[in-house]
Amino acid sequence: MIEVRLTVPASVERVFAVLADGWSYAGWVVGAAHIREVDAGWPGTGTRIHHSVGGWPLAVQDVTTVLDVDPPRMLELEARVWPLGAARIRLELAERHDGAEITMREEAVKGPPALLPQQVQSLYLSPRNRESLRRLADLAVRKGPR
Repeated sequence: MIEVRLTVPASVERVFAVLADGWSYAGWVVGAAHIREVDAGWPGTGTRIHHSVGGWPLAVQDVTTVLDVDPPRMLELEARVWPLGAARIRLELAERHDGAEITMREEAVKGPPALLPQQVQSLYLSPRNRESLRRLADLAVRKGPR
C-alpha cells in the first residue's frame, strides 16, 4: 500500500469528526467533485457515500463504502470509480503531543490501476494523498479549538 502521513494541530476526535461527516468528503478528497447522498449511519460498516468524481460533463458517479471503522482511530474505505477501478484506503489517527498524526494508506484493488506495480501507483497516489491530507487537516483545524 502507498502510505503518506501528516501531523495536524487538532485532536484525533476533531479529525475523525471530519471523516464522520460524509458530506465533507468532496472537501478533502482530491478528485471528488460532488456528494449526491450519504447513507444514514455513516461511517458505520457497510454505509456508503454516493459521489461524483471528475468534472462535468465527464463526471463519473459511483460510491465509497466503509469496510471497517474504529472511531476515532481508524476508517477503512473502498472507493469505486468504475470503469476506472477501485481502491482500498485506510486512515489511521494517533494522538501526538502536537496534535493528531494521520496515516493514509491506499492501494488500487480493481481495474487497470491494480495491474500497475506499486512504484508506479506511488507516482500518482502519493502527491494526491498528501494533498488530501492537507485538505483534511484544514477542515479539522477550522472546526475550532483542539
